[in-house]
Amino acid sequence: MPGNLAQWVERHFLTLAVGFSALALLHPPLFAWIRPHISLGLGIIMFGMGLTLEFSDFVRVGRQWRTAGLGVALQYVLMPAIAWTVCLALNLPTEAALGVILVGCCPSGTASNVVAYFARADVPLSVVMTLASTLLAPLLTPALVELLAGARVEVDFWAMVRSVFWIVLFPLLDGLVLRRLLRNRLSGVIGIFPSISVLTISAVIACVVALNQKTILQFPALVMLAVIVHNGLGFLCGYWGAKAMGGTRQAARTIAIEVGIQNSGLAVALAGTFFGPGAALAGAIFSLWQNLAGMTLARFWTRGGNGDEREPSGGKAPRA
Repeated sequence: MPGNLAQWVERHFLTLAVGFSALALLHPPLFAWIRPHISLGLGIIMFGMGLTLEFSDFVRVGRQWRTAGLGVALQYVLMPAIAWTVCLALNLPTEAALGVILVGCCPSGTASNVVAYFARADVPLSVVMTLASTLLAPLLTPALVELLAGARVEVDFWAMVRSVFWIVLFPLLDGLVLRRLLRNRLSGVIGIFPSISVLTISAVIACVVALNQKTILQFPALVMLAVIVHNGLGFLCGYWGAKAMGGTRQAARTIAIEVGIQNSGLAVALAGTFFGPGAALAGAIFSLWQNLAGMTLARFWTRGGNGDEREPSGGKAPRA
């Protein structure tokens, strides 16, 4: 991909994401075929991230385990609490409320690592928190759902571990090892990966829109409002919760992304298994909204909130 075109793609990732989604809404087959390849697409993005990182980045995160622990704790405290409060405030019907609460009780989604990359947050910290929250999910997700909604669900521990390994860890490790072995020979390849990531995540978001076109066009206003408020408060409370605990701005941004972006695919699967299609509605809408909102937030942060736009740097954000 020519350098000028790659830079254009990077600068316009939000426009591309919204444009692809609009096309998917008008004609779902354009993007619905991507469904079996979503994991592969996310893996490609994680491989590109690995090429921009060093093993020392993860050693650093290991030394800052308290920050990672704070992020995971906020994930499992804030999102379930916000979900329960939103359902109560909006007086959602039982099945819809179950879906919103289920989303709130799920672990962080792998898309959080992608958004962290584009937001120039701390990608290694994001990956570690995603892994930790996922490993805790088989215990905490059912317990929180039963506590807040009085309903029982079961989470397949090994299925989740396999998913995170193949989508996140394996391609990331491949990128890390390849960078360590080849070093400067990869400079040209590394330069085009941000644009490849932009196109890939835009296509994945559009695929989600295509698969849920009928649901979106039905415009379930109350559920949509609950999703938007839930997600927005997740970002906001995650950021200020981290700042209140003494986190740096970069750490706070990373934690905000981890808290706000949920494993909505898991929520949809669990809702369909245990509750019914009405409960799956919140997860389907959340999947679309959190990606668009997350990319919008990343765009805002990379502009510094004041028009100070800088080129992507592989997730290594400068300290504010």
